Amino acid sequence: MKRRIRNKILRLSLIASTLFFLIKPVYAQIDASILRRHVQKLSGDEMEGRGTGEPGEAEARGYIASEFKRYGLTAYGANNGFLQKFEFRPRNSSNPHAAIDTTQPVRSAYNVIAYLNNSAENTIIIGAHYDHLGLGRQGGSLDPNPEGKIHNGADDNASGTAGLLELARFYRQNKIKEKYNFLFIAFSGEELGLLGSKAFTANPSIDLNKVHLMINMDMIGRLDSARRLMIYGTGTSPVLENLIRNTSHDFQIKTDSSGIGPSDHTSFYLKNIPVLHFFTGSHPDYHKPSDDADKVNYDGQKDVLEYIQRIIEKVEAMPKLAFTATRNNSTASDSPRFKVTLGILPDYAFTGGMRVDGVTDGKPAAVAGLKAGDVIVQIGEHVVFDIQTYMQALSKFTKGETTSVKIKRGEDTLDMKVVF
Repeated sequence: MKRRIRNKILRLSLIASTLFFLIKPVYAQIDASILRRHVQKLSGDEMEGRGTGEPGEAEARGYIASEFKRYGLTAYGANNGFLQKFEFRPRNSSNPHAAIDTTQPVRSAYNVIAYLNNSAENTIIIGAHYDHLGLGRQGGSLDPNPEGKIHNGADDNASGTAGLLELARFYRQNKIKEKYNFLFIAFSGEELGLLGSKAFTANPSIDLNKVHLMINMDMIGRLDSARRLMIYGTGTSPVLENLIRNTSHDFQIKTDSSGIGPSDHTSFYLKNIPVLHFFTGSHPDYHKPSDDADKVNYDGQKDVLEYIQRIIEKVEAMPKLAFTATRNNSTASDSPRFKVTLGILPDYAFTGGMRVDGVTDGKPAAVAGLKAGDVIVQIGEHVVFDIQTYMQALSKFTKGETTSVKIKRGEDTLDMKVVF
């Protein structure tokens, strides 16, 4: 009798265990199919390239806000809504370095902001810009005839925005109360000069002194076969470089200590906030109408986000991070100012020169005969070691000036005559 009872109890236990695993809730995980859905939606032709202040931007921000609301996050923009408005004047030129045209009428654009309140003292900000180049009329396009063409911006930066939405969904639905609050921000106006992130840091909806870390994702959709991942801002807190290195990953990681760079993390660094910016590298479709959703590596994007999760998990166990000024902290105004362009797409991860990822038709580099894969090692008398020394060299020239550009093409070293 006792044996029968014991066997019955054992069978019931087995049934209970089986049922437990069958009905155990599957908590949120990063999902590549959801990332694909977000990127396809945001980079669809109906968004018209999400130009700042354009109708396509309104479509995109509506989609982002509806996703934040669907996840159950708290609206943290103005007037208890998800949106934060800012005003700007567009450039009246296709030149991305052109000054703002003060004769243009003032227009409005919007950041989209959501909050996960874990009743913590400090907050981690996760951000990505959702604007792109629209119909090629706002400058920045590398297409030789950009006007009227939809610049879908699947990698730049529907990929980062999709990552923002997926991390927001994960932290809202993972049934874990983290030790920090989270603020999720989709910025507009990045392509016109970090306008949205500057507007937020000038009028923040939280106390910036309570920010633990700002994580920025800008172009995380083209992880290549070498699995190269660039992370900027690792010098903005004493612990970040070791944290990056000691968090498990299978990437070829290149880090840059500087807190200043061409994306929205810069606005937070300039407010003395530790930052990290994730970037899977440039490509020939950068700032062209051909940056489309079918070229995004969604599994690679998922891997990047899961790595960011592991970093956040470690950061979460730390007290509020100390801020460190980095080597070019002097000010953003110390960045090289350009009067000319070669018309190339740089490989930001390459060292030992400046490798060309793409050449724009009709621009000085193309006219001189430079090709994708060439490595620029000297411009005039200025030796080029990397992207920084390339930019410094380029800033020494003026429009109409002629100089020589020394390149390595395979085993050959060539001198090319360039007219700016």
